[in-house]
Amino acid sequence: MNATRTPTEARGPRMAELARLPIFLALCGKRALVAGGTPAAAWKAELLSAAGANVDVLASEPCDEILALAADPPRGAIILHLREWTDTDFAGAALAIGAFADDAAAAAFATASRSVGVPVNVIDKPKFCDFAFGAIVNRSPLVIGISTDGAAPVFAQAIRAKLEALIPASFARWAEAARRWRTAVKSSGLSFSGRRRFWQVFTAHAVAHPDRAPAPSDFDALIARTRAEGAAVEYGSVTLVGAGPGDPELLTLRAVRALQSADVILIDDLVAPGILDFARREAKKMLVGKTGFAPSCRQEEINALMISLAQAGKRVVRLKGGDPMIFGRAGEEIAACRAAGIAVEVVPGISAAQGAASRLLVSLTHRKLARRLQYVTGHSAGGHLNSDVDWSSIADPSTTTVVYMPAKTLGELVATAVAHGLPPATPAVAIAAATQPDEVVITGTIADIAAKLERAAPDGPLLVMIGRSLAEASAITDLQKADAERQRSWPTARAEGAVLS
Repeated sequence: MNATRTPTEARGPRMAELARLPIFLALCGKRALVAGGTPAAAWKAELLSAAGANVDVLASEPCDEILALAADPPRGAIILHLREWTDTDFAGAALAIGAFADDAAAAAFATASRSVGVPVNVIDKPKFCDFAFGAIVNRSPLVIGISTDGAAPVFAQAIRAKLEALIPASFARWAEAARRWRTAVKSSGLSFSGRRRFWQVFTAHAVAHPDRAPAPSDFDALIARTRAEGAAVEYGSVTLVGAGPGDPELLTLRAVRALQSADVILIDDLVAPGILDFARREAKKMLVGKTGFAPSCRQEEINALMISLAQAGKRVVRLKGGDPMIFGRAGEEIAACRAAGIAVEVVPGISAAQGAASRLLVSLTHRKLARRLQYVTGHSAGGHLNSDVDWSSIADPSTTTVVYMPAKTLGELVATAVAHGLPPATPAVAIAAATQPDEVVITGTIADIAAKLERAAPDGPLLVMIGRSLAEASAITDLQKADAERQRSWPTARAEGAVLS
């Protein structure tokens, strides 16, 4: 009988070291200073004006870009002074930017600015900068800044280009609509929970219609939809999220969105730690693990906690390894939510079997070797091999069988399968911690896989896959090991002047 444990709060990851603190300055109506007449100075003056600052540009020989900009600024006024800067120019400035060719001039400007407490940036001279400009994605009022602390500006620009492609320009109109509608939402009569629900619905609507402008009818429809939910808006929600087999890059976009919007995340033990890097930092994270043959939280406690949090208005994410609908007790949790009147949805994940097959480069449904794929559990609720296994289906040579969590019962399972006609030479693969850095793959046959697994005793979630479709897994695994060994030996070989084929 497994010991029980109670749900415990998990300590979230600490903020990693920051090269720069990203902040967004409110400059509308404030004075900014730009010294220099170069095109680079013109670009900084344009940015400041676009942010609403009134910009004093000090340049005895301004370039054509500055002259054109002063005549037609994007937002805040740009006033051109045909002279060099002086110490008195810094008074009342929110920030100062200089463009200088040599370090002596840059140092003098930075010293004068700092002496009166004005933050300073000298273009392309980091040692004289109190702040830095990054690459910008402008969907104002949605603004994204990207910085590499000067280490790789080209990389920052490449990321900006990716984000520009991902975020439609029309998102600016939806962000502006959110600003316009905020006051109306506050005065709509909706409760706090109702207003939060409105913005959830608004966000989903904006993402679904990125290429058109929002209209007043959209606001009316979203308010009506929120009110139509009635008392349900006073409750939170539960989302069952599949975390995939372990590699964080295998998370779906929808899973990331759910993690980013969660108030509380209830985490299974089998969820890889790297997955939580995608979670909302402010979300409360609680371990509610169910680990085979080890102390586990009782399912009834998990259900009760999940429902009580949702009833308190929290957005609860129940985070499960693999896909929540495959051996994840999702049915019990969905039923509990429905009985309590809690809104529940499911975000599917890449299953452990899919992740394992992708790493093995093996098709589990090879059209010449397998006409059926089946998932079976390696143990019953009591920890023993299930008594109602359909052994004829496991012994079917045209079937690929994936056995979940068979660590304690594999020997009995394969012996019984062989007794029911499964050929002992049938290929078998055990894979622990599939897709994770500590992944372990053990290849063999149904006759020897249990003994090999017992000797290796790998950690992590375990799958055993059986069937003719696994025949190539051993050869592929050997090739992958050889490639990895060659990569490890390459620096040494290169240093010794060797040539590797």
